[in-house]
Amino acid sequence: MATSDPEKLMSKADKLTKLSFTRWSADWRNATVLYEQAAVAFRLAKDYEKAKIAFEKASQGQEMQSSPWDAAKHMESAAALAKELRQWKEVSDLYRKSSELYLECGRSQPASDALAKAALALEDASSDDAVKLYADACVILEEDGKDQMAFDLYRAATSVYVKLERYNDAATFLLRWGLAADHCNAVHSQCKAYLSAIIVYLYAHDFNQAQKCYNDCSQIGVFLNSDQERSASKLLSAYSEGDIEEIKRVANSSTISNLDHVIIRLARKLPTGDLSSIKIERSKDEDEESLDENDLT
Repeated sequence: MATSDPEKLMSKADKLTKLSFTRWSADWRNATVLYEQAAVAFRLAKDYEKAKIAFEKASQGQEMQSSPWDAAKHMESAAALAKELRQWKEVSDLYRKSSELYLECGRSQPASDALAKAALALEDASSDDAVKLYADACVILEEDGKDQMAFDLYRAATSVYVKLERYNDAATFLLRWGLAADHCNAVHSQCKAYLSAIIVYLYAHDFNQAQKCYNDCSQIGVFLNSDQERSASKLLSAYSEGDIEEIKRVANSSTISNLDHVIIRLARKLPTGDLSSIKIERSKDEDEESLDENDLT
């Protein structure tokens, strides 16, 4: 049949959407059906560029007919084809558009999933964009009160940050994960996130920030009475004493072995720097505190 030719289907659909002296309004209903048929045919023929364009037009057609759900599905199909074509900018743009359309339907889960798919596709090609997409995907779920559904996204973003050696960002994201866990009363996940953040700071050899992070987290009751707090306390004490063997022992403990793999790998490499500098710094701080106590002026 002539109409099975996707090129002819596209041409016919385009004519239905263009206004002329004889056509005063676009026939999006029939045009959309033709765009959908063409998209499927192009995809089966592995002509991904033309299939992508056809799905985008089909999405536009569904949007013009006030069907954001179907529009979102077609836009997501276009994004997947952009991924096949390694058109990374379009991958991000098309998945974001798909996410926006899902949100129009009030569907936060598929909206978040669309951004997560884009992030996963971009992890190697554009890591900075990937972590931004993961963060935005988390926000969508959190704003809908679905914090627990965002945990895998936090895990994925943390892994990317560690791969990029952006340890401060990784720790910050872990602390944000802890806050999300607090919102949904996921106590165990909350405590694991806090301990993980402390380990990341130690791996980056930022003892002062690790200590500050520990002090802040210890203000939270559930962490203060947890196995994760005890492990963090032991690690920091071992660092203060310059006790390498104790650091390695704690890093291999069952509590740390139950963290995410990316954090376990960091913990197994502790300590990463010269511990003598920490002891010197700590001794200096203690001397200053002693002088303050004796200052009678």
